[in-house]
Amino acid sequence: MRIRIKFRKSGVMKFIGHLDIMRYFQKCMRRGDIDIAYSEGFSPHQIMSFAAPLGVGVTSDGEYLDIEVRSTKSSKESIQNLNEVMVEGIEITSYRRLGDSDKKAMSAVAAADYEIRIKEGYEVPKADDQDVLERFFVKPKEILISKKTKKSEKVMDLKKLVYDFRIFMENDRPVFYLKVCTGSTDNLKPELVLSAFYEFMGQTLNPFSIQIHRLDVYGEEEGRLVSLGEMGEEIL
Repeated sequence: MRIRIKFRKSGVMKFIGHLDIMRYFQKCMRRGDIDIAYSEGFSPHQIMSFAAPLGVGVTSDGEYLDIEVRSTKSSKESIQNLNEVMVEGIEITSYRRLGDSDKKAMSAVAAADYEIRIKEGYEVPKADDQDVLERFFVKPKEILISKKTKKSEKVMDLKKLVYDFRIFMENDRPVFYLKVCTGSTDNLKPELVLSAFYEFMGQTLNPFSIQIHRLDVYGEEEGRLVSLGEMGEEIL
């Protein structure tokens, strides 16, 4: 039986890298009395996979991992048991049984959306002019940027990889909303889009000035984006 778990990551836990988060959840499965299945062979390990690893320093309301279990309690009881053994900064919010036709979280990922805020103490960019956003994102047929890879530079068209880009004001400070392509083939970091927007405005993005918060991760079903958390069903 396959289970999809959704969790939040906040506070100091945003500084814990993906590999350590994997090891942490392996221990929590045992402490939370989850009857997780193990692989066969010489070195058995828990059958577990994460949807889209989160960068260090990024917080999130929508992180996902899939596990295989031999048996399970109800969604409500499993969430309670896991949260009782969680440290501050990690909270389980959903525990759903997947169907046979549902893709694994890792292969299902197609997009993710983010909110980016300017940290206190840093200069606020002049980004509240919606006309600037329209000239940068809405009107152009393509937005070409160079992305550095390990071996070379790659030219990318943001117009094809950014599904939504909005700016709204909160306490006289801009909040940037981005929904971008995410996955194994095309994976676009939101800070790359914001950096290109700053450059368009004639400004330079200070990477230390922003706090990135992931809202959710999406898969694609019948040509539309669907939250990974909506797949499967609750266990009563």
